[in-house]
Amino acid sequence: MSVTGASNVLVPSVDLLVYVFFVVLAVGLVSLLVSRRFNVSYIPLFMFLGILVGPVLGLLNRNLANELFNYVRVFGLVMILFTEGHTLSWKMLKRNFKTILALDTIGLLLTAFIIGGIFSWLFHVPFIVGFLFGAIIGATDPATLIPLFRQYSVREDIETVIVTESIFNDPMGIVLASVAVAMLVPEASSARFLEAIAGYIGLFFLYQMGASILMGALLGVVGYNILKRTEVRDFPEIVIFSLVMAFGGFLLGELAQASGYLVATVTGIVLGNHKVFFRDDISVVRRVMRAVEREVHFNESLATISTIFIFTLLGASLNPGIIRGHIVQGVIIAFALMLVARPLASLPVLKWCSFKEYLFISLEGPRGVVPAALASLPLTLGITYNNPDLIQWGETILSVTIITVLVTVLVETLWVPVLRRELLEVRSIEREMEKAGYRPNS
Repeated sequence: MSVTGASNVLVPSVDLLVYVFFVVLAVGLVSLLVSRRFNVSYIPLFMFLGILVGPVLGLLNRNLANELFNYVRVFGLVMILFTEGHTLSWKMLKRNFKTILALDTIGLLLTAFIIGGIFSWLFHVPFIVGFLFGAIIGATDPATLIPLFRQYSVREDIETVIVTESIFNDPMGIVLASVAVAMLVPEASSARFLEAIAGYIGLFFLYQMGASILMGALLGVVGYNILKRTEVRDFPEIVIFSLVMAFGGFLLGELAQASGYLVATVTGIVLGNHKVFFRDDISVVRRVMRAVEREVHFNESLATISTIFIFTLLGASLNPGIIRGHIVQGVIIAFALMLVARPLASLPVLKWCSFKEYLFISLEGPRGVVPAALASLPLTLGITYNNPDLIQWGETILSVTIITVLVTVLVETLWVPVLRRELLEVRSIEREMEKAGYRPNS
């Protein structure tokens, strides 16, 4: 087996894939140990060491890392969302539903407009180009937020709002990006399709949400009855059960042109809140609860491994040449998004919050997998339709999006413990334990 630099294209072999797995898992182990030793978030460590072993040292081929990332992000995000669904409280979801819905519609649209205007002004491009960037960068990242909030034990109601917002805003962000593409590149096939259904975009979004929630709920009912009526209670059966539920939900959603990620999440919510949704004898409830606890234990381990692979491969797949050309403007855009666009967009939505809660929610919106996946869309369209302006704008959007993802993940994960301590109420016993060096996940 030979390991070459990023300039060469490698055909993945079994030995090469084993080598990649070894390097990524070693990065994950080192990051977790450093995180525990110095009480810092492990997510930016995954990315930093991914960049180190990828474009810096060349231990991982960048093209291969990018190819594997496209697969791992799907597998990993399904497991992360399915696992998080088990821990989301139905009571909290009902209480904060209006806020979550407003953040995913009004908040996302305002964020796209505000950061789009700043992008347009900074790079001297038409506003529609800036709006396309705003739509691409608008969705927050559950893959970052979920393990981060679990690590620092963020208050349940605040965690529910931010995490659920990030789960639901992916489809809306994709719809916004499609609308911007339709206005900017009317000759694109996706644009012609959108023109044909321009009056039904709202219905399309509602279909994605409604169909995904309905399918997830039905699959959750099926899963509960499997646990209730069969011998699926312990290892290894419960492990296979959880994988079937998670990826079955994802496939069901994708086949129905809905959101497979949301289906998997809702399935997890139903299973995790089974005591609320199903009224059974205490013996049945206890049996199902033990099975779900074993399932969650496995899911959490797999979700952590998925997080390692997502962010390490993302770091290893970065092209330094793309980033280098717009580093200053990209950092400016990233901080404008964190400190201006999202806080302003959240202000009319979070009227129920205290000022400190509003600050915490508005300052926690790292970008990640979805913006990274959409970043190359404008450049691809420019090349496909031989549009020199769109090629130039697409290169700028690609580099600034990657920089923004990196900066928001790094900054917003590093300042979580500080924001949590200063802005959210922490019970005195927790505060004393933290002073003594105890961490919630230790």
